Amino acid sequence: MLLKLENAVKRFPVKGGCFRTKSEVKAVSNLSLSIAEGETYGLVGESGCGKSTTGRMALRLIEPTSGKVYYKGEDITAYSDEQLRLVRKEMQIVFQDPYSSLNPRLQIGKAIQEAMNIFRIGEAAERKQQVYELLHKVGLQREHYDRYPHEFSGGQRQRIVLARALAVSPRFIVCDEPVSALDVSIQSQIINLLEQLQDELQLTYLFIAHDLSVVRHISDRVGVMYLGHLVEEAPTDELFTHPRHPYTRALLSAVPHPNPKRKRERIVLTGDVPSPIQLPSGCVFHPRCPAAVPACKEAVPALKERLAGHRVACHLAD
Repeated sequence: MLLKLENAVKRFPVKGGCFRTKSEVKAVSNLSLSIAEGETYGLVGESGCGKSTTGRMALRLIEPTSGKVYYKGEDITAYSDEQLRLVRKEMQIVFQDPYSSLNPRLQIGKAIQEAMNIFRIGEAAERKQQVYELLHKVGLQREHYDRYPHEFSGGQRQRIVLARALAVSPRFIVCDEPVSALDVSIQSQIINLLEQLQDELQLTYLFIAHDLSVVRHISDRVGVMYLGHLVEEAPTDELFTHPRHPYTRALLSAVPHPNPKRKRERIVLTGDVPSPIQLPSGCVFHPRCPAAVPACKEAVPALKERLAGHRVACHLAD
């Protein structure tokens, strides 16, 4: 496995009066997952379920409260700053909003080249030539080098951010909602570009998204999160054809079908998502689960492998 999270936990303190910690947001709870080299792992769930926090923990952009992060078999949570700096070249991120992640006062050629300067990759002339090649690789032109972020469309900015992520030849990229802010036609272009780059450069993706249709298209395996917990994980076709967790079934029932004549039974969840500050006892999904039984309120279900490669955290999964 290229990357592995083991019992990862992240808590964010909520400050009260006189800067004292009043409570804490339970963003991610005992999450374990692994990503093989060369695969695309899709991570889905409602807003606020901890997907982006998981991606940032995987890169150690934020520190886990507890648990381990392994990269190429080594525990990088124990790395010093100098050791971590060497790993940074191999682990990059593409953010949801490309405009906010670019310096508006910096020409995009220099923005792409910035990481090369930090890691002292090649000479100045070589770096500029590499930027030209990267621009071409993501579908832009040499003359774009001297332009500023505001001169580009949203899809072009996302291509720029991709080029910047590729500047240091990474092996693993976290794609945090990379197409959710784009038009549908542009989304397909960016998805195709991601797949092309993966084949060409042997990349590994953690693909975080809301759009289940996009996730189904690009992912090899999919993990479903709810309130900081991984509730189901399976190969993509298996999860979409045989979902076993009630929350996964509800998510899939909301996906529009391309044939308007084909009716799909919609599972409508009642109630609001509980607060991540005060999680429910037992299974965190039980207050909204249409199939909940008394045991769901009492015990937290373990994430168990029910079929080959198909893990489910549900008392009723059997």
